Amino acid sequence: MRIEDQVRDLIEDIIVKNDYKLDDVLYTKEGNMYNLAVVIDKEGYIDVEDCVKVSNLINPILDKANLIEDSYVLDVCSREKGGE
Repeated sequence: MRIEDQVRDLIEDIIVKNDYKLDDVLYTKEGNMYNLAVVIDKEGYIDVEDCVKVSNLINPILDKANLIEDSYVLDVCSREKGGE
């Protein structure tokens, strides 16, 4: 099973219980840096506070599961990240 699918299985319930939708999970490597992007959505507009809230919800779950051996940056963002 891919890392993205394992992460989705771990965090989707808590995200949904907090009135968000898990849109996508992307695990990428740029140079020597790994990035875990968790893309969320909800009714209305996603703002920075939403991203921080979801990050705080899922970070302990990801840390406890320890699925990813490499050091990585967790990036919780909306579908609109990077442009319109």
